[in-house]
Order: sequence, then structure tokens, then C-alpha cells
Amino acid sequence: MLNLSSDYVEGAHPLILDALIRTNMEQLPGYEMDSYCASAAQKIRMACECPDADVFFLVGGTQTNETIIATMLRPYEGVLCAQTGHIAVHESGAVEYTGHKALTLEGKDGKISAEQIRDYVSSFYADSNHEHMVFPGMVYISHPTEYGTLYSLNELTNISEVCHAYHLPLFLDGARLGYGLMSRNTDVTLGDIARLCDVFYIGGTKVGALCGEAVVFQPGRAPAHFITMVKQHGAMLAKGRLLGIQFDTLFTNHLYEEISKHAIEMAESMKSILHKHKIPFFLETETNQQFVTLKNTELTYLSQHLIYSTWEPVDAEHTAIRLCTSWATDSAKLEELDSILANMP
Repeated sequence: MLNLSSDYVEGAHPLILDALIRTNMEQLPGYEMDSYCASAAQKIRMACECPDADVFFLVGGTQTNETIIATMLRPYEGVLCAQTGHIAVHESGAVEYTGHKALTLEGKDGKISAEQIRDYVSSFYADSNHEHMVFPGMVYISHPTEYGTLYSLNELTNISEVCHAYHLPLFLDGARLGYGLMSRNTDVTLGDIARLCDVFYIGGTKVGALCGEAVVFQPGRAPAHFITMVKQHGAMLAKGRLLGIQFDTLFTNHLYEEISKHAIEMAESMKSILHKHKIPFFLETETNQQFVTLKNTELTYLSQHLIYSTWEPVDAEHTAIRLCTSWATDSAKLEELDSILANMP
């Protein structure tokens, strides 16, 4: 059955598997003290145009979000985010489990604005009872967002300026960052993100790796003893080499960019197929996630041939679903989708 439900249903890029096999019998130190982690970190610094950045490798997106937020916030602070943000919806209360709170803002297509952040913070401090409330302590955004949308350079710059004016660290979730950077119409580069965000991460799990995320802090912005706290939060691999080898491979010969660009090309082809069959879009994006609206009766047929991600009900008779391409999507899969839709009642 064709599976377009997510961008991490396959394992890992063959070059990563080859690298893991090739280095398998090397005896290396643990806990990211090996030469491959050092090499990967240096390549990432160069790609980010930030030679003094602090780079760490964590095991997965939820652990990364939770660890960064928990270690950068004071005990009485929460994190501002879109109400549709991953940390607010799809991480099982991991942030709240640390004793902090997701302070949600009503976003548009998954994004929040500098004005919303400014209004929230100024209103908070204008409230005479704010000492009895959860303080806004940082801002979380994702790029792409949960809805596959992207921040423009102007939007990201404005958010960064507001955050710095209020001394709020800006944290960008980059679980799908490669697909955002390679979008055809984006004006945001990896260097821009490294310059404007206090901390962000480069997603591996959804972009060609077996697992792992590369966390990048601006110089001097990493919490003290961050490695110690990564271990406390269960986000560290004893065999840190497994993450280092993967990211060293991804950042050799522009592999990360190439496979992300491929996913975008496949997404554009998928959009053409959806338009060809007059499938209405719930949200058409410039990244690898596409959202369409189908009749519930059509989904009865579709579910027999296609694995998709159910997104949200539109009304009593229609449901929005998500279809994803990835580094591993090929033309044969899209031809199969074309055939499935051609035969849909």
C-alpha cells in the first residue's frame, strides 16, 4: 500500500547506512566525544556561517524541544508558541511535564507574528497581578510549521527583534528544516536562522537520518552544563558516534541540501497530480507537506489504497488529510498516487 502519511516512514539514506557499516568496528569514545561528532559539528558551524556556535547532538525532536525549553527557562517561566505548535499539541505535554507551560497564541496557518509576541508580553507586564502568573520566558517557532508554512526573512527578523527587546530567547524547531531551506520561494537561509535565533536545531529524523537532531546555539547562549542536563533529560546516546556519523554524512558534499531539494521537487509533482484530479486543497504549501480536503465517502475508498495522515474535520461530510513527500519519495510512488486518484469514485 502506498504510504504518504509522513516524512519518516523510511529508514535512512543509503549513504548514511554505508557510513555506519563502514565505521562499525571502530572503537570510539562515547557521549559525543568521538571524531565524527567533532567533524560533524565543525561542518555544521561552517554551513551556518557561525564558526563559534555550540553544536550538540540529541536523539529526537520531542527530547530536543523539551530539553532546550526546560534548560533555558527559569522555574516560573513558560514558552510562547502558536496554539498549533508541536510542543502544544503533539508532544504529550512534555514541556508541562518539566514544570513549565506552553503559552499559546492564535496563529495563522501555523505562524505567529512579532506583533502578537509584543502584545502578549506588554499586556503581561501591564497586569498588576503578573507576579501570580506564568512569566513569558522564551519564544518557540518552527520552520516549516506544523502546517508546512514558512516564515519570511522579514517575519523572522521582526520576531527576533521583539524577542531581543524583551530579553526572550528565540528557539526555532527545525525538525523539517531542510525542506524549508530548499523550498523554491523561501528567502531564509541557514545563516539567517543562525544569526537571528538564539538556538535552533537541524532535523535529521525527518530528513534522511535514522534518528537525531543537531542543536545549534549562538556563541555564549547554551545553558551552563548543557551536556549534563541533556543526559538528565534522557536525550543523550552513550554511542554518540551514531549521531555524529549520520550528521557528518549529511553535511558532506551538500547531501542534506540535495535530499531536501528532492523532496520539494516530489512535492511539486504531487501538487500537480492533485490539481490534475481537482482535489481541493485545505492548505497548499511550498514545502513537503500538503493538506487536501476530501469527502468522507472518498476517504473510505482512499484508505484501501493509501496511508495518509488524518488532519482535522472540515465539516460533517469532509475531512482534511495530510500527504507528505520526503528524501525517499520517488516518481514511481507519485505515479501510483496518480492511478489511485484516477480510479477514485
